[in-house]
Amino acid sequence: MGDPLKFVHIPRETPGRRPISQRVRDWREVYEPLPERRLRLQAARCMDCGVPFCHQGCPLGNRIPEWNELVSRGNWREAIEQLHATNNFPEFTGTLCPAPCEDACVLAINADPVTIKQVELQIIDHAWAHGWVMPLRPRTRTGRTVAVVGSGPAGLAAAQQLTRVGHDVIVYERADRVGGLLRYGIPEFKLEKRRLNRRVEQMMAEGTTFRADVDVGIDVSVDQLRSQSDAVVLAGGATAWRELPVPGRELAGIHQAMEYLTWANRVQEGDIAASPITAEGKDVAIIGGGDTGTDCLGTAHRQRARSVAHLDIRPCPPRQRTEDMPWPTYPAIYRTSPAHEEGGLRRFSVATLEFVGDDQGRLRTIKIVEGFRDEDKRFHPFTATAQNIPAQLALLALGFLGPEQGQLLADLGVALDHRGNIARDGNFMSSQDGVFVAGDMGRGQSLVVWAIAEGRAAAARVDTHLTGRDLLPCPIQPTDGPIA
Repeated sequence: MGDPLKFVHIPRETPGRRPISQRVRDWREVYEPLPERRLRLQAARCMDCGVPFCHQGCPLGNRIPEWNELVSRGNWREAIEQLHATNNFPEFTGTLCPAPCEDACVLAINADPVTIKQVELQIIDHAWAHGWVMPLRPRTRTGRTVAVVGSGPAGLAAAQQLTRVGHDVIVYERADRVGGLLRYGIPEFKLEKRRLNRRVEQMMAEGTTFRADVDVGIDVSVDQLRSQSDAVVLAGGATAWRELPVPGRELAGIHQAMEYLTWANRVQEGDIAASPITAEGKDVAIIGGGDTGTDCLGTAHRQRARSVAHLDIRPCPPRQRTEDMPWPTYPAIYRTSPAHEEGGLRRFSVATLEFVGDDQGRLRTIKIVEGFRDEDKRFHPFTATAQNIPAQLALLALGFLGPEQGQLLADLGVALDHRGNIARDGNFMSSQDGVFVAGDMGRGQSLVVWAIAEGRAAAARVDTHLTGRDLLPCPIQPTDGPIA
Protein backbone atom coordinates (compact mmCIF):
# COMPACT_ATOMS: atom_id res chain seq x y z
CA MET A 1 0.00 0.00 0.00
CA GLY A 2 3.00 2.38 -0.23
CA ASP A 3 3.29 4.87 2.63
CA PRO A 4 0.63 3.75 5.14
CA LEU A 5 0.66 7.12 6.91
CA LYS A 6 -0.44 9.34 4.03
CA PHE A 7 -3.93 9.52 5.54
CA VAL A 8 -2.33 11.46 8.41
CA HIS A 9 -0.82 14.14 6.18
CA ILE A 10 -3.36 14.36 3.33
CA PRO A 11 -6.82 15.71 4.19
CA ARG A 12 -9.93 14.24 2.58
CA GLU A 13 -11.05 16.06 -0.55
CA THR A 14 -14.36 15.53 -2.31
CA PRO A 15 -15.28 16.60 -5.85
CA GLY A 16 -16.49 20.11 -6.45
CA ARG A 17 -20.01 20.93 -7.50
CA ARG A 18 -20.80 23.24 -10.38
CA PRO A 19 -22.09 26.66 -9.26
CA ILE A 20 -25.77 26.58 -8.33
CA SER A 21 -26.61 29.48 -10.61
CA GLN A 22 -25.15 27.53 -13.52
CA ARG A 23 -26.32 24.00 -12.87
CA VAL A 24 -30.02 24.77 -12.24
CA ARG A 25 -30.16 26.10 -15.81
CA ASP A 26 -29.17 22.81 -17.40
CA TRP A 27 -29.47 19.08 -16.80
CA ARG A 28 -25.81 18.09 -16.77
CA GLU A 29 -24.33 16.18 -13.84
CA VAL A 30 -23.63 18.31 -10.80
CA TYR A 31 -20.20 17.05 -9.72
CA GLU A 32 -16.90 17.92 -11.35
CA PRO A 33 -13.99 15.47 -11.46
CA LEU A 34 -10.91 15.99 -9.32
CA PRO A 35 -7.70 16.74 -11.24
CA GLU A 36 -5.65 13.56 -11.62
CA ARG A 37 -2.85 14.62 -9.27
CA ARG A 38 -5.29 15.39 -6.45
CA LEU A 39 -7.31 12.23 -7.07
CA ARG A 40 -4.17 10.11 -6.83
CA LEU A 41 -3.43 11.74 -3.47
CA GLN A 42 -6.93 10.85 -2.29
CA ALA A 43 -6.41 7.24 -3.35
CA ALA A 44 -3.10 7.25 -1.48
CA ARG A 45 -4.98 8.00 1.77
CA CYS A 46 -6.14 4.37 1.76
CA MET A 47 -4.26 2.92 4.72
CA ASP A 48 -2.78 -0.52 5.19
CA CYS A 49 -5.56 -1.33 7.66
CA GLY A 50 -5.16 -5.10 7.63
CA VAL A 51 -8.88 -5.82 7.65
CA PRO A 52 -10.53 -3.55 5.07
CA PHE A 53 -14.06 -3.05 6.38
CA CYS A 54 -14.93 -1.21 3.16
CA HIS A 55 -15.43 -4.74 1.78
CA GLN A 56 -18.11 -5.30 4.42
CA GLY A 57 -19.80 -2.03 3.47
CA CYS A 58 -19.91 -2.87 -0.23
CA PRO A 59 -22.38 -5.59 -1.32
CA LEU A 60 -20.30 -6.16 -4.45
CA GLY A 61 -17.14 -6.82 -2.45
CA ASN A 62 -15.26 -4.24 -4.51
CA ARG A 63 -11.49 -4.55 -4.24
CA ILE A 64 -11.19 -1.03 -2.93
CA PRO A 65 -7.69 -1.10 -1.35
CA GLU A 66 -6.31 -2.76 -4.49
CA TRP A 67 -7.57 -0.18 -6.96
CA ASN A 68 -6.83 2.70 -4.61
CA GLU A 69 -3.22 1.56 -4.54
CA LEU A 70 -3.11 1.25 -8.32
CA VAL A 71 -4.59 4.71 -8.87
CA SER A 72 -2.18 6.26 -6.37
CA ARG A 73 0.64 4.90 -8.54
CA GLY A 74 -1.01 6.02 -11.79
CA ASN A 75 -1.67 2.45 -12.96
CA TRP A 76 -5.11 3.10 -14.38
CA ARG A 77 -5.23 0.10 -16.69
CA GLU A 78 -4.85 -2.43 -13.88
CA ALA A 79 -7.20 -0.36 -11.70
CA ILE A 80 -10.11 -0.77 -14.13
CA GLU A 81 -9.41 -4.49 -14.37
CA GLN A 82 -9.66 -4.78 -10.58
CA LEU A 83 -12.81 -2.64 -10.55
CA HIS A 84 -14.54 -4.57 -13.33
CA ALA A 85 -13.70 -7.86 -11.61
CA THR A 86 -16.51 -7.21 -9.11
CA ASN A 87 -18.67 -4.47 -10.64
CA ASN A 88 -20.21 -4.53 -14.12
CA PHE A 89 -21.24 -0.88 -14.02
CA PRO A 90 -19.03 1.26 -11.76
CA GLU A 91 -20.30 4.43 -13.45
CA PHE A 92 -23.76 3.66 -12.02
CA THR A 93 -22.50 3.12 -8.48
CA GLY A 94 -19.98 5.95 -8.85
CA THR A 95 -22.79 8.42 -9.52
CA LEU A 96 -25.79 6.99 -7.66
CA CYS A 97 -24.59 4.88 -4.73
CA PRO A 98 -24.59 6.59 -1.28
CA ALA A 99 -21.22 4.92 -0.64
CA PRO A 100 -21.73 2.72 2.42
CA CYS A 101 -18.13 1.66 1.80
CA GLU A 102 -16.94 5.07 2.95
CA ASP A 103 -18.87 4.88 6.21
CA ALA A 104 -17.30 1.43 6.75
CA CYS A 105 -13.77 2.70 6.01
CA VAL A 106 -11.46 2.11 8.98
CA LEU A 107 -10.49 5.78 8.88
CA ALA A 108 -14.14 6.65 9.56
CA ILE A 109 -13.80 5.38 13.13
CA ASN A 110 -12.33 8.73 14.19
CA ALA A 111 -11.37 10.62 11.03
CA ASP A 112 -12.49 11.40 7.48
CA PRO A 113 -12.79 8.28 5.29
CA VAL A 114 -11.13 7.73 1.95
CA THR A 115 -12.93 9.33 -1.01
CA ILE A 116 -13.75 5.89 -2.42
CA LYS A 117 -16.76 6.74 -4.56
CA GLN A 118 -15.01 9.47 -6.55
CA VAL A 119 -11.94 7.31 -7.18
CA GLU A 120 -14.25 4.59 -8.48
CA LEU A 121 -16.05 6.95 -10.85
CA GLN A 122 -12.87 8.44 -12.24
CA ILE A 123 -11.36 5.00 -12.83
CA ILE A 124 -14.22 4.06 -15.15
CA ASP A 125 -14.33 7.49 -16.79
CA HIS A 126 -10.59 7.22 -17.45
CA ALA A 127 -11.09 3.75 -18.93
CA TRP A 128 -13.85 4.89 -21.29
CA ALA A 129 -11.79 7.89 -22.36
CA HIS A 130 -8.86 5.63 -23.28
CA GLY A 131 -10.91 3.00 -25.10
CA TRP A 132 -10.27 0.24 -22.56
CA VAL A 133 -13.92 -0.76 -22.08
CA MET A 134 -14.48 -3.28 -24.82
CA PRO A 135 -17.14 -5.94 -25.48
CA LEU A 136 -16.25 -9.29 -23.90
CA ARG A 137 -17.76 -11.85 -26.22
CA PRO A 138 -18.11 -15.47 -25.09
CA ARG A 139 -15.59 -17.95 -26.48
CA THR A 140 -18.13 -20.77 -26.59
CA ARG A 141 -21.92 -21.01 -26.57
CA THR A 142 -23.94 -23.22 -24.25
CA GLY A 143 -27.01 -23.43 -26.45
CA ARG A 144 -29.17 -22.39 -23.50
CA THR A 145 -31.52 -19.40 -23.59
CA VAL A 146 -32.23 -17.14 -20.61
CA ALA A 147 -35.00 -14.53 -20.50
CA VAL A 148 -34.40 -11.53 -18.25
CA VAL A 149 -37.51 -9.52 -17.44
CA GLY A 150 -36.55 -5.94 -16.59
CA SER A 151 -33.60 -3.86 -17.73
CA GLY A 152 -32.69 -1.94 -14.60
CA PRO A 153 -29.31 -2.44 -12.92
CA ALA A 154 -30.17 -5.94 -11.62
CA GLY A 155 -31.43 -7.14 -15.00
CA LEU A 156 -28.50 -5.61 -16.88
CA ALA A 157 -25.95 -7.15 -14.50
CA ALA A 158 -27.55 -10.59 -14.71
CA ALA A 159 -27.80 -10.38 -18.49
CA GLN A 160 -24.20 -9.33 -18.99
CA GLN A 161 -22.83 -12.06 -16.73
CA LEU A 162 -24.90 -14.76 -18.44
CA THR A 163 -24.07 -13.56 -21.94
CA ARG A 164 -20.36 -13.57 -21.20
CA VAL A 165 -20.41 -17.24 -20.18
CA GLY A 166 -22.10 -18.29 -23.40
CA HIS A 167 -25.85 -18.23 -22.86
CA ASP A 168 -28.26 -16.63 -25.31
CA VAL A 169 -29.82 -13.85 -23.26
CA ILE A 170 -32.95 -11.88 -24.15
CA VAL A 171 -33.81 -8.87 -22.00
CA TYR A 172 -37.45 -7.75 -22.02
CA GLU A 173 -38.33 -4.17 -21.07
CA ARG A 174 -41.88 -2.84 -21.04
CA ALA A 175 -40.81 0.78 -21.53
CA ASP A 176 -39.84 2.00 -24.97
CA ARG A 177 -36.16 2.27 -24.00
CA VAL A 178 -33.82 0.03 -22.02
CA GLY A 179 -32.64 1.00 -18.56
CA GLY A 180 -35.56 0.77 -16.14
CA LEU A 181 -35.39 3.42 -13.43
CA LEU A 182 -31.89 4.32 -14.60
CA ARG A 183 -33.58 5.61 -17.76
CA TYR A 184 -36.80 7.19 -16.61
CA GLY A 185 -36.54 7.44 -12.82
CA ILE A 186 -33.10 8.95 -12.24
CA PRO A 187 -32.79 12.58 -13.42
CA GLU A 188 -30.15 13.51 -15.97
CA PHE A 189 -28.35 15.74 -13.46
CA LYS A 190 -27.57 12.64 -11.36
CA LEU A 191 -26.84 10.20 -14.19
CA GLU A 192 -26.33 11.47 -17.72
CA LYS A 193 -27.89 8.88 -20.01
CA ARG A 194 -24.78 8.69 -22.18
CA ARG A 195 -23.36 6.50 -19.41
CA LEU A 196 -26.29 4.10 -19.71
CA ASN A 197 -26.38 4.18 -23.51
CA ARG A 198 -22.79 3.14 -24.01
CA ARG A 199 -23.20 0.21 -21.59
CA VAL A 200 -26.23 -1.01 -23.52
CA GLU A 201 -24.23 -0.71 -26.74
CA GLN A 202 -21.42 -2.73 -25.17
CA MET A 203 -23.86 -5.45 -24.13
CA MET A 204 -25.42 -5.60 -27.58
CA ALA A 205 -21.95 -6.02 -29.06
CA GLU A 206 -21.36 -8.89 -26.63
CA GLY A 207 -24.48 -10.65 -27.89
CA THR A 208 -27.24 -9.68 -25.47
CA THR A 209 -30.60 -9.14 -27.20
CA PHE A 210 -32.88 -6.36 -25.99
CA ARG A 211 -36.61 -6.23 -26.66
CA ALA A 212 -38.03 -2.91 -25.49
CA ASP A 213 -41.70 -1.94 -25.49
CA VAL A 214 -42.64 -5.52 -24.58
CA ASP A 215 -44.78 -6.09 -21.49
CA VAL A 216 -44.25 -9.71 -20.46
CA GLY A 217 -47.55 -11.26 -19.44
CA ILE A 218 -49.42 -9.14 -21.98
CA ASP A 219 -47.42 -8.71 -25.20
CA VAL A 220 -45.61 -11.99 -24.59
CA SER A 221 -47.44 -14.62 -22.57
CA VAL A 222 -45.82 -16.46 -19.71
CA ASP A 223 -46.33 -19.73 -21.58
CA GLN A 224 -44.42 -18.32 -24.56
CA LEU A 225 -41.68 -17.00 -22.32
CA ARG A 226 -41.17 -20.29 -20.54
CA SER A 227 -41.38 -22.45 -23.65
CA GLN A 228 -38.74 -20.33 -25.39
CA SER A 229 -36.36 -20.13 -22.42
CA ASP A 230 -34.37 -22.58 -20.34
CA ALA A 231 -34.45 -20.15 -17.39
CA VAL A 232 -36.11 -16.87 -16.49
CA VAL A 233 -34.70 -14.06 -14.33
CA LEU A 234 -37.26 -11.67 -12.87
CA ALA A 235 -35.64 -8.26 -12.38
CA GLY A 236 -38.53 -5.85 -12.81
CA GLY A 237 -37.96 -3.84 -9.66
CA ALA A 238 -40.25 -2.73 -6.84
CA THR A 239 -42.49 -0.40 -8.82
CA ALA A 240 -45.74 -0.52 -6.81
CA TRP A 241 -45.73 2.94 -5.28
CA ARG A 242 -47.17 3.83 -1.90
CA GLU A 243 -50.30 6.00 -1.81
CA LEU A 244 -51.35 8.80 0.55
CA PRO A 245 -55.05 8.27 1.35
CA VAL A 246 -56.02 11.65 2.81
CA PRO A 247 -58.95 13.93 1.94
CA GLY A 248 -58.48 15.77 -1.34
CA ARG A 249 -56.24 13.16 -2.95
CA GLU A 250 -58.44 13.29 -6.09
CA LEU A 251 -57.62 16.95 -6.79
CA ALA A 252 -55.81 17.88 -10.00
CA GLY A 253 -52.15 18.67 -9.41
CA ILE A 254 -51.29 15.68 -7.17
CA HIS A 255 -49.01 13.11 -8.78
CA GLN A 256 -46.80 10.21 -7.90
CA ALA A 257 -43.10 11.11 -8.01
CA MET A 258 -42.30 8.52 -10.67
CA GLU A 259 -44.97 9.95 -12.97
CA TYR A 260 -43.36 13.36 -12.64
CA LEU A 261 -39.78 12.14 -13.06
CA THR A 262 -40.61 9.97 -16.07
CA TRP A 263 -42.05 12.91 -18.00
CA ALA A 264 -39.07 15.09 -17.11
CA ASN A 265 -36.71 12.42 -18.41
CA ARG A 266 -38.70 12.10 -21.61
CA VAL A 267 -38.10 15.78 -22.24
CA GLN A 268 -34.36 15.15 -21.91
CA GLU A 269 -34.63 12.19 -24.31
CA GLY A 270 -36.15 14.57 -26.88
CA ASP A 271 -39.53 12.82 -26.99
CA ILE A 272 -41.49 15.93 -26.07
CA ALA A 273 -40.74 19.64 -25.86
CA ALA A 274 -42.26 20.16 -22.41
CA SER A 275 -43.54 17.98 -19.61
CA PRO A 276 -47.31 17.77 -19.02
CA ILE A 277 -46.50 17.76 -15.29
CA THR A 278 -44.31 20.77 -14.65
CA ALA A 279 -43.27 22.80 -11.62
CA GLU A 280 -42.72 25.98 -13.62
CA GLY A 281 -44.14 29.00 -11.82
CA LYS A 282 -45.81 26.86 -9.13
CA ASP A 283 -45.55 26.34 -5.42
CA VAL A 284 -44.46 22.70 -5.10
CA ALA A 285 -44.74 20.33 -2.13
CA ILE A 286 -42.73 17.10 -2.16
CA ILE A 287 -44.04 14.60 0.37
CA GLY A 288 -41.37 12.05 1.30
CA GLY A 289 -37.80 12.68 2.39
CA GLY A 290 -35.88 9.93 0.57
CA ASP A 291 -33.79 9.92 -2.58
CA THR A 292 -36.82 9.99 -4.88
CA GLY A 293 -38.09 13.12 -3.17
CA THR A 294 -34.68 14.70 -3.55
CA ASP A 295 -34.72 13.85 -7.27
CA CYS A 296 -38.05 15.65 -7.51
CA LEU A 297 -36.55 18.63 -5.68
CA GLY A 298 -33.68 19.03 -8.14
CA THR A 299 -36.06 18.59 -11.05
CA ALA A 300 -38.44 21.26 -9.71
CA HIS A 301 -35.54 23.71 -9.40
CA ARG A 302 -34.61 23.13 -13.04
CA GLN A 303 -38.22 23.61 -14.10
CA ARG A 304 -38.17 27.00 -12.32
CA ALA A 305 -40.65 26.36 -9.55
CA ARG A 306 -41.77 29.44 -7.62
CA SER A 307 -41.18 27.71 -4.29
CA VAL A 308 -40.53 24.16 -3.08
CA ALA A 309 -41.27 22.58 0.30
CA HIS A 310 -39.73 19.17 0.99
CA LEU A 311 -41.75 17.45 3.72
CA ASP A 312 -40.60 14.45 5.75
CA ILE A 313 -42.68 12.68 8.39
CA ARG A 314 -39.50 11.46 10.07
CA PRO A 315 -37.64 13.56 12.65
CA CYS A 316 -34.52 15.42 11.63
CA PRO A 317 -31.63 12.93 11.85
CA PRO A 318 -28.61 13.58 14.06
CA ARG A 319 -25.55 15.22 12.54
CA GLN A 320 -23.22 12.38 13.52
CA ARG A 321 -23.31 8.76 14.65
CA THR A 322 -25.12 7.86 17.85
CA GLU A 323 -24.72 4.77 20.03
CA ASP A 324 -27.33 2.89 18.02
CA MET A 325 -25.45 3.59 14.77
CA PRO A 326 -22.03 2.10 15.53
CA TRP A 327 -19.21 1.95 13.01
CA PRO A 328 -19.05 0.28 10.46
CA THR A 329 -22.81 0.36 9.84
CA TYR A 330 -24.31 2.88 7.43
CA PRO A 331 -25.58 5.64 9.74
CA ALA A 332 -28.93 7.38 9.34
CA ILE A 333 -27.49 10.86 9.84
CA TYR A 334 -28.40 14.26 8.40
CA ARG A 335 -27.20 14.51 4.82
CA THR A 336 -27.45 17.39 2.37
CA SER A 337 -27.75 16.67 -1.33
CA PRO A 338 -26.92 19.12 -4.12
CA ALA A 339 -30.66 19.60 -4.67
CA HIS A 340 -31.06 20.86 -1.10
CA GLU A 341 -28.25 23.34 -1.65
CA GLU A 342 -30.12 24.69 -4.66
CA GLY A 343 -33.04 25.95 -2.59
CA GLY A 344 -36.35 25.05 -1.09
CA LEU A 345 -37.68 24.63 2.42
CA ARG A 346 -36.87 21.35 4.17
CA ARG A 347 -39.18 20.33 7.00
CA PHE A 348 -39.12 17.28 9.29
CA SER A 349 -41.69 15.72 11.63
CA VAL A 350 -44.67 16.88 9.59
CA ALA A 351 -47.66 14.89 8.38
CA THR A 352 -50.11 15.71 5.61
CA LEU A 353 -53.69 16.00 6.83
CA GLU A 354 -55.54 17.19 3.75
CA PHE A 355 -55.18 18.47 0.20
CA VAL A 356 -57.29 21.60 -0.26
CA GLY A 357 -58.49 22.71 -3.68
CA ASP A 358 -60.46 25.46 -5.39
CA ASP A 359 -63.97 25.25 -6.78
CA GLN A 360 -62.60 23.83 -10.04
CA GLY A 361 -61.02 20.81 -8.39
CA ARG A 362 -57.42 22.04 -8.54
CA LEU A 363 -54.95 21.80 -5.68
CA ARG A 364 -54.23 25.10 -3.94
CA THR A 365 -52.90 24.36 -0.43
CA ILE A 366 -51.87 21.45 1.77
CA LYS A 367 -52.84 21.19 5.42
CA ILE A 368 -49.98 19.84 7.52
CA VAL A 369 -49.27 19.35 11.21
CA GLU A 370 -46.10 18.84 13.23
CA GLY A 371 -45.74 15.81 15.46
CA PHE A 372 -43.88 12.53 15.98
CA ARG A 373 -44.21 8.84 15.14
CA ASP A 374 -44.22 6.17 17.81
CA GLU A 375 -42.55 2.75 17.63
CA ASP A 376 -45.47 1.44 15.57
CA LYS A 377 -45.04 4.38 13.13
CA ARG A 378 -48.31 5.96 14.21
CA PHE A 379 -48.19 9.74 13.95
CA HIS A 380 -49.07 11.90 16.98
CA PRO A 381 -49.42 15.66 16.45
CA PHE A 382 -47.66 17.99 18.88
CA THR A 383 -50.62 20.34 18.74
CA ALA A 384 -54.13 20.37 17.36
CA THR A 385 -53.26 23.47 15.33
CA ALA A 386 -52.59 22.68 11.67
CA GLN A 387 -51.16 25.01 9.07
CA ASN A 388 -51.65 25.46 5.37
CA ILE A 389 -48.81 25.74 2.89
CA PRO A 390 -49.33 26.87 -0.70
CA ALA A 391 -49.07 24.17 -3.36
CA GLN A 392 -50.38 23.88 -6.88
CA LEU A 393 -48.27 20.77 -7.45
CA ALA A 394 -47.84 17.96 -4.92
CA LEU A 395 -45.50 15.05 -5.55
CA LEU A 396 -45.81 11.82 -3.58
CA ALA A 397 -42.40 10.26 -2.94
CA LEU A 398 -43.39 7.78 -0.26
CA GLY A 399 -41.44 4.75 -1.38
CA PHE A 400 -42.51 1.47 -2.93
CA LEU A 401 -44.41 -1.55 -1.65
CA GLY A 402 -42.78 -4.20 -3.84
CA PRO A 403 -43.31 -5.62 -7.32
CA GLU A 404 -46.56 -4.88 -9.14
CA GLN A 405 -49.08 -7.67 -8.69
CA GLY A 406 -50.01 -7.84 -12.36
CA GLN A 407 -50.52 -10.42 -15.06
CA LEU A 408 -46.89 -11.56 -15.08
CA LEU A 409 -46.76 -12.71 -11.47
CA ALA A 410 -50.28 -14.11 -11.60
CA ASP A 411 -49.55 -16.27 -14.64
CA LEU A 412 -46.18 -17.40 -13.32
CA GLY A 413 -47.76 -18.46 -10.05
CA VAL A 414 -44.74 -17.52 -7.96
CA ALA A 415 -45.12 -17.42 -4.18
CA LEU A 416 -44.74 -14.14 -2.31
CA ASP A 417 -43.14 -13.52 1.07
CA HIS A 418 -44.73 -11.67 4.01
CA ARG A 419 -43.62 -8.32 2.57
CA GLY A 420 -45.21 -8.88 -0.82
CA ASN A 421 -41.91 -9.55 -2.59
CA ILE A 422 -41.27 -12.68 -4.62
CA ALA A 423 -40.13 -15.46 -2.29
CA ARG A 424 -36.88 -17.22 -3.23
CA ASP A 425 -34.52 -19.82 -1.89
CA GLY A 426 -30.79 -19.67 -1.26
CA ASN A 427 -30.15 -20.03 -4.99
CA PHE A 428 -32.27 -17.01 -5.93
CA MET A 429 -34.92 -19.34 -7.36
CA SER A 430 -38.60 -18.64 -6.87
CA SER A 431 -41.21 -21.27 -6.03
CA GLN A 432 -41.30 -22.09 -9.76
CA ASP A 433 -38.46 -24.26 -11.04
CA GLY A 434 -36.16 -22.34 -13.39
CA VAL A 435 -37.60 -18.92 -12.47
CA PHE A 436 -35.05 -16.80 -10.59
CA VAL A 437 -35.42 -13.42 -8.91
CA ALA A 438 -32.89 -10.59 -8.70
CA GLY A 439 -32.99 -7.08 -7.29
CA ASP A 440 -35.92 -5.24 -5.78
CA MET A 441 -38.54 -7.80 -6.88
CA GLY A 442 -37.13 -10.15 -4.27
CA ARG A 443 -35.29 -7.81 -1.94
CA GLY A 444 -37.65 -4.87 -1.77
CA GLN A 445 -36.79 -1.25 -2.49
CA SER A 446 -33.03 -0.90 -2.14
CA LEU A 447 -29.84 0.65 -3.55
CA VAL A 448 -28.30 0.44 -7.01
CA VAL A 449 -25.26 -1.35 -5.57
CA TRP A 450 -27.50 -4.07 -4.11
CA ALA A 451 -29.28 -4.41 -7.47
CA ILE A 452 -26.03 -5.01 -9.34
CA ALA A 453 -24.81 -7.43 -6.66
CA GLU A 454 -28.08 -9.35 -6.81
CA GLY A 455 -27.98 -9.48 -10.60
CA ARG A 456 -24.47 -10.93 -10.51
CA ALA A 457 -25.37 -13.42 -7.79
CA ALA A 458 -28.56 -14.59 -9.51
CA ALA A 459 -26.64 -15.03 -12.76
CA ALA A 460 -24.18 -17.32 -10.99
CA ARG A 461 -27.01 -19.50 -9.71
CA VAL A 462 -28.72 -19.58 -13.11
CA ASP A 463 -25.50 -20.71 -14.78
CA THR A 464 -25.02 -23.46 -12.19
CA HIS A 465 -28.64 -24.55 -12.62
CA LEU A 466 -28.25 -24.82 -16.40
CA THR A 467 -24.76 -26.26 -16.66
CA GLY A 468 -23.77 -27.68 -13.27
CA ARG A 469 -20.58 -25.63 -13.26
CA ASP A 470 -19.39 -23.13 -10.65
CA LEU A 471 -17.97 -20.44 -12.92
CA LEU A 472 -19.47 -17.06 -12.05
CA PRO A 473 -18.84 -15.21 -8.77
CA CYS A 474 -21.74 -15.00 -6.32
CA PRO A 475 -21.10 -11.96 -4.10
CA ILE A 476 -24.17 -12.29 -1.86
CA GLN A 477 -26.94 -14.57 -0.68
CA PRO A 478 -30.61 -13.50 -0.82
CA THR A 479 -30.74 -12.84 2.91
CA ASP A 480 -27.51 -10.81 3.07
CA GLY A 481 -27.54 -7.22 4.28
CA PRO A 482 -30.24 -4.86 5.51
CA ILE A 483 -33.44 -4.38 3.57
CA ALA A 484 -33.23 -0.73 2.52
